[in-house]
Amino acid sequence: MAPGKSSPVENSWKIFEEYHIDEDVGFALPNPLEELPHPYDAWISIAKNLPELIKNGQLRAEVEKLTTFSIDGLQGHKLQRLAHLVLGYITMAYVWGEGDGDVRKVLPSNIAVPYCKVSEKLGLPPILVYADCVLANWKKKDPSGPMTYENMDILFSFPGGDCGKGFFLVSLVVETAAASAIKVIPIIFNAIQREDPDTLQKALLDIASCLHKVLEMFHQIHEYVDPNLFFNVLRIYLSGWKGNPLLSEGLLYEGVWDTPKKFAGGSAAQSSIFQCFDILLGIQHTIGGDSAAKFLQEMRTYMPSAHQNFLRSLESGPSVRKFVLSKGDATLQEIYNECVQAMVSLRNYHLQIVAKYIVIPASQPSKRKQTSEEPSEPKSKGTGGTDIMEFLRTVRSTTVNSLLKED
Repeated sequence: MAPGKSSPVENSWKIFEEYHIDEDVGFALPNPLEELPHPYDAWISIAKNLPELIKNGQLRAEVEKLTTFSIDGLQGHKLQRLAHLVLGYITMAYVWGEGDGDVRKVLPSNIAVPYCKVSEKLGLPPILVYADCVLANWKKKDPSGPMTYENMDILFSFPGGDCGKGFFLVSLVVETAAASAIKVIPIIFNAIQREDPDTLQKALLDIASCLHKVLEMFHQIHEYVDPNLFFNVLRIYLSGWKGNPLLSEGLLYEGVWDTPKKFAGGSAAQSSIFQCFDILLGIQHTIGGDSAAKFLQEMRTYMPSAHQNFLRSLESGPSVRKFVLSKGDATLQEIYNECVQAMVSLRNYHLQIVAKYIVIPASQPSKRKQTSEEPSEPKSKGTGGTDIMEFLRTVRSTTVNSLLKED
């Protein structure tokens, strides 16, 4: 590693600052801003009233009236993240309208130009990504209170009532539950460098325990997210323009590019957590021309650049799996397997969630009107544009195959 470049091997939280990882909330943005300065408050005004503007058929006209703002007044990471979130919400609402198939294929330059410039600064694509709607879209009701669902709210909403709040906040509490496991990574790397299996054993137990907690948090989705509202309303606004027949050529960003561009919609595959622990445990989704592996690599480009850098730094770190194998210690192998099994359990659960929230509602007749003559979106696809069940089964299978076999 180049001199002066931090490595997650060091046992210090300071090294995580450059990777934008927070001690308490992990990959989530700590204490996101809620307001943009004038004149960008015009964007906020539309974003805060999206459901009502869509319901009244006024959303697109309000967007088209906006002035084109220079982004020079948006200094600092948090302001830029808020701008990306707000412009993402406005873009999804403008493209999908009332969610009835009346789709816009051109994003007006007054939104497209500043959106693409902010995106470039952040190293993110100009579409609503997981880093926006989950990681930067929250606040505490009581600032001194805990990071629990009951004490939190989202900053912006789509149509569908509290469905979006439930979906985004449950995803967020899953993220924050993983924060304490990320803290253990420097300890693990140090233990390997020092050839200290006892410390490694304890650290891996901490990881396994934390991943069980993550799964526990995941269960809250049933309480807060209605499957039919998710499938028939919220999911439409999270859909992208890659692998989507409603926008088969992509979206034209007026004033930026001369041809339409294809970007995937927000997806849990854009969360850095699972890729982080896959890398740490040596779970490699790279079998030949495996499309699941390619999709996971592509989804990294939808993560904040600091998080992408962190994943790359983990890949250059020592191999936990090789160390465990080299020691030939049955207890250490068992604890390593417990971590991998926790990842298998998370992926099993994700498959159950997708069945409940996408596959089953997709098999039921839709009550929503289809006004467009365009082909409707394939219902087995996730918002990221993949055949989601096939993708998740492949990833689960790779994870299962990473369990160390007893001799």
